[in-house]
Amino acid sequence: MKPYLLLACTFILLLSFGAAAQPAKPQEWKRYTTARGEFSVELPTVPSMTTSSAYRREVDKERWQITFGVYAEGLIYEVNVYENIEGQSLSRFITEVTANSPIDGLTEVVNHGVVGKQYLYKTASGAEQFFATDKRLYRFRVFGAITADPQIKRFFASIVLGPNPDGIVVGDGPGIPFKQDDPDEPVYTGKQIDRKARLGIKPEPEYTEEAKQNQITGTVVLRVVFTSAGNVSDIRIISGLPYGLTDRAIEAAKKIKFFPAMKDSKNVSMWMQLEYNFNLY
Repeated sequence: MKPYLLLACTFILLLSFGAAAQPAKPQEWKRYTTARGEFSVELPTVPSMTTSSAYRREVDKERWQITFGVYAEGLIYEVNVYENIEGQSLSRFITEVTANSPIDGLTEVVNHGVVGKQYLYKTASGAEQFFATDKRLYRFRVFGAITADPQIKRFFASIVLGPNPDGIVVGDGPGIPFKQDDPDEPVYTGKQIDRKARLGIKPEPEYTEEAKQNQITGTVVLRVVFTSAGNVSDIRIISGLPYGLTDRAIEAAKKIKFFPAMKDSKNVSMWMQLEYNFNLY
């Protein structure tokens, strides 16, 4: 199974906004980068990172993609970086990644000499910025709590584009939660709460080479807890697949970013079932 460029767009309509977030303290933010992303950005905690690839028919090549993800105090921060193997223009890139949810009203922004476009959400708090260079394509997004303008502005103001940026180098992994879970708090089912958890970022796992060679297909089903702090915990295997596919699904589940469930106007933890389909064709 291969992730596609438009995957991130499928969740934009799922946004849900909880109680007002408190501004993060400035000292909690640090600058992060990757080994090959050619960018850096400040975030309130160590982001999860997923590196994947997708076949591009236009040039008959695989193109890598990097996704950063953070949930903190009612906001989801997302960074998508794509290898620009086709010499894609900024306008074509924006059209492609927003095809499922077309946007208008873009305004121009300039980041260290790189001209980009910005879109401000009209019905909720959040924004997106897009940039294209000869080697990279960028999409920066933040969305969530309705009173979070200071954090949103700080996120975009911190973006630096260019080779060899300063910052803590992040590799593939689940990152570090902004807030730790309370092990004593109750976990609810969907029928016991007022609002279910809502997905923001759901990375898809890739095949292992062994599974490809053995033509393994099927579905991994996991039962997990989406905690009130915005973390995925208590992962349990309902049904798995061999040759490392179950492990790949678990790794992907740990990187999910979501808005927690709510009960009586408070964030609460709830059980969720996740399914990861592995198909070779």
